[in-house]
Amino acid sequence: MKQTIFVASGVEFVLIKNTNTFQKIVKIQQKLRYNISIGKGDIMERLKPLNDFIFKKLFGENEVKDNLIAFLNAVLDRKDRDRLVTLEIIDNKELTRELVNDKTAILDVRARTEDGTQIDIEVQLTNQHNMDKRTLFYWGRIFNETIVKGEDYKNLSKVITINILDFNYIKLDKFHTKFHLWEDEAKDYMLTDLVEIHFIEIPKFNELKVKNLKEDRLQRWLTFFNKDISEEKLKELIEMDKDIKRVEERLEYLSSDAKTIEIYKAREKSLHERANMISSAREEGIKEGMEKGIKEGIKEGIFKTAKNLLVMGMDEDTVSKATGLSVEEIKNLKQ
Repeated sequence: MKQTIFVASGVEFVLIKNTNTFQKIVKIQQKLRYNISIGKGDIMERLKPLNDFIFKKLFGENEVKDNLIAFLNAVLDRKDRDRLVTLEIIDNKELTRELVNDKTAILDVRARTEDGTQIDIEVQLTNQHNMDKRTLFYWGRIFNETIVKGEDYKNLSKVITINILDFNYIKLDKFHTKFHLWEDEAKDYMLTDLVEIHFIEIPKFNELKVKNLKEDRLQRWLTFFNKDISEEKLKELIEMDKDIKRVEERLEYLSSDAKTIEIYKAREKSLHERANMISSAREEGIKEGMEKGIKEGIKEGIFKTAKNLLVMGMDEDTVSKATGLSVEEIKNLKQ
C-alpha cells in the first residue's frame, strides 16, 4: 500500500507503508513544484537559486552551459548577431562536502568565450564592505592569468566580472551598474575595453515598483532568483521564457537528489555561520572602539574585528579582505 505525499512538477513522491524509504515515480505534470512536504511537520522548501552551491550547479557545469549562455546574454544585453552561442566552462572543480563547508571558499562560475574573453560570476549574500576592492583584486588575478610569463602584453584577454549581491552597495539608484575605463573629461573615450565590471543588486531590483518582465530578460532572471517567488509568478516566468523553464527543471532535478540536498544544507549552514562571524566580530570590535572615541575608536574597532576573525579561524588573506587591513598588519596582530 502506498500513500502519496506530494505531487511536484515531474515527480510524485510516495511513501511505502511500514518502510523508511521513499520512491520517486517520474510523471509529466503541469503543476509546478513550490514546496515538497515529506511527512508531518517536515517541509522542504524550494532550493535557493542564489545559494552559491546551487547557482554553480545551475550555471557552472558543462552539461548546463546553455543555462549560463542564456543568463550571460541577458546580463551583457547580447542580441541577434552579438549574442553568445557557445562558451567553455573553466575551473569546473568537484563540489564536495568539504569544499562547501569551507567558510572562505569562493564558489564562483568561470567561463571563456570563443574570442578568449574570461567571465567570472560571483554571488555574494553578505556585505563585507569591501566589494569594490575585492572585485578589483579578483579581476586583476584573472586578467594576469590570461597570459603566461614572458608572453606579449598584447595577448592579454578581456575579463568581465559579474557580482550578484543580495545587499545594496553601489551608491546609485539603478540595480544593474556597469564599469569600464573612461577618461575623466572626455567621457566618450575608453582607454581599453579589456575591463568590464558588473554589479547586480537584488534588493534594489526587488524594490522596483514597476517591472518589465515581458521585454527585459535580466529582470526575468532576477525574479526567478527570488527565494520567495510565488507559484503563480514562477509559472508566469516559465511560460514566458524557455531558458528559465529549463533552469527550473534543473532545479527540480536537484531538489530530488539526496546528495545535492545534503551539500546544499551544509552550504547554507556554512554561509550563515560566516555571516554571523563577520557581523559579531564587527559589532564587538566597533562597540569596544567607540568607547575610546570616534576617530581612535574606529581604528581600534577594525583591529579588534581582525583579532576576532583570526580567533574564529579565518586565514590572513580573508581577514585582510574583510577589514581592509594589510596582510602585514594582520601578521603583526598575531605577535
